[in-house]
Amino acid sequence: MNTEKLILETIDFVKHQLEHAEGGHDWFHIQRVYNNSILIAKSESVNTLVVSLGALLHDIADSKFHDGDETVGPKLAREFLFKQDVDSVDIEHVIKIIENISFKGGNNLQEFHSVELDVIQDADRLDAIGAIGIARCFNYGGYKNRKLFDPSIAPKMDMTKAQYKSSTAPTINHFYEKLLLLKDRMNTKTGRRIAEKRHQFMELYLDQFYAEWDGKK
Repeated sequence: MNTEKLILETIDFVKHQLEHAEGGHDWFHIQRVYNNSILIAKSESVNTLVVSLGALLHDIADSKFHDGDETVGPKLAREFLFKQDVDSVDIEHVIKIIENISFKGGNNLQEFHSVELDVIQDADRLDAIGAIGIARCFNYGGYKNRKLFDPSIAPKMDMTKAQYKSSTAPTINHFYEKLLLLKDRMNTKTGRRIAEKRHQFMELYLDQFYAEWDGKK
């Protein structure tokens, strides 16, 4: 198998699949996660092919945009990898990564563990925090026509997976329900180091947001 050719064909496949995707879950999100996965993987002992394929295919069909159906992404990925004659063990590993990478409210036990998943999960979570994370958060909130903020609606910190997926809360609430929790849920040393700085940026942003909301700045 020509690994370089496989990666290029995977990139072309993902670009095509996500051609009309929402701005926070488009090809550029995949590209950032892929680049961060490669960066983090340099400090870990991993199967680099699985990391590359898992990062590129992890959001091939996010359930948020498929009526909550979590089977679409794994099915598309499996069909593509099978056609590329990827080793069956690697295919199953990539599918397990796709099935287990999501935050899903943060209160669900992860059913699969591997260093490769740790790496990609950290890279994906890094893209959900910091300056880009804030931009993605508000982009999706706008896509769903959600309020920016409503002081009368408090964040819910103990949602089930179903409640999390169906939430229509203001965008600012998502900082507390997910984004600010990610720093302490990083799996790798590199992920934790990068997350620390991005977390601090989000805290500064929220301080500024509330000051402006209250007319203090």
